Amino acid sequence: MLNHRSILITGGTGSFGKKFTETILKRYPKVSRLVIYSRDELKQFEMAQLYPREKYPMIRFFIGDVRDESRLNRAMQGIDIVIHTAALKQVTTAEYNPDEFIKTNINGAQNIVTTSLNNHVKIVIALSTDKAAAPINLYGATKLVSDKLFISANNIKGSRDIRFSAVRYGNVMGSRGSVIPFFQNKAKEGKIPVTHKDMTRFNISLDDGVAMVLWAIENARGGEIFVPKIPSYTIDTVVKAIAPNAEIEYIGIRPGEKLHEEMITVSDAFNTIDIGKYFAILPTDSKKEKFLNYYKGSSLVESGFSYNSGTNKDWVSIEQMRELIRENVDSEFKPLP
Repeated sequence: MLNHRSILITGGTGSFGKKFTETILKRYPKVSRLVIYSRDELKQFEMAQLYPREKYPMIRFFIGDVRDESRLNRAMQGIDIVIHTAALKQVTTAEYNPDEFIKTNINGAQNIVTTSLNNHVKIVIALSTDKAAAPINLYGATKLVSDKLFISANNIKGSRDIRFSAVRYGNVMGSRGSVIPFFQNKAKEGKIPVTHKDMTRFNISLDDGVAMVLWAIENARGGEIFVPKIPSYTIDTVVKAIAPNAEIEYIGIRPGEKLHEEMITVSDAFNTIDIGKYFAILPTDSKKEKFLNYYKGSSLVESGFSYNSGTNKDWVSIEQMRELIRENVDSEFKPLP
């Protein structure tokens, strides 16, 4: 699928970009070019040590910011597929630095759309977040606008052979900034700060996130926001999996946080179809029959449907959480006594 194709990953030195790069090089060794686009020269230098030029001549490291349209335009030349992962993501940081998040998450998204159209890119997949569904924080709001920009880009492509779609999922286990290493460090001090005992989140591994993007590259028609069917967990489950006897200090929900996350709202349900392993939220102005015919065996979700981490039917147990930590975070993990 990706052999002899040229791919650009924005935010390519992040957790997803590194795992995606590793996967591509294993599965598609004949990929023509893999461009790692990011603004952090140290992370690029460190990543380049893993992929020396003499062994991986297809890899290019490109310093640049998604805020810079001219630089993106240069990086896009000859690119077939764009995976857009670059974003500012910290919820509490966004509340105090809104203009910076707007510049990266919204203006940067528009720059991706414009330069992709200008350079005859074939496929653009943007990574979204559960916080973009009915957002109450600025980060989620900027990602909702980003989603809208990518989906609506299908309406302005003219005669170009290009498809824009998005992938939306929840917290990524093992990614940079994951709560698990934080809890592990705090557990050693004897007390773990937890926002709220009833807080829930969706859970997905980096491997599953990469697999979903690869599936979208191959199958997206254009205009969909894909949502995976994944389990939920409570924050208390994570704590008990790491240190069952640690003292817990409940500190309250932070600015911009939700008690439960949504990936599909009741309002989205009218335009959502079940395509098997995933849901697909369709453009509001689309003819659903075209998508239902395209995805064989798909069906509309029932009226009033929502996909919420607090009402999810699939839950991660304490023992399952420990196994997931071993698989995705720390292979030698053992619960603290």
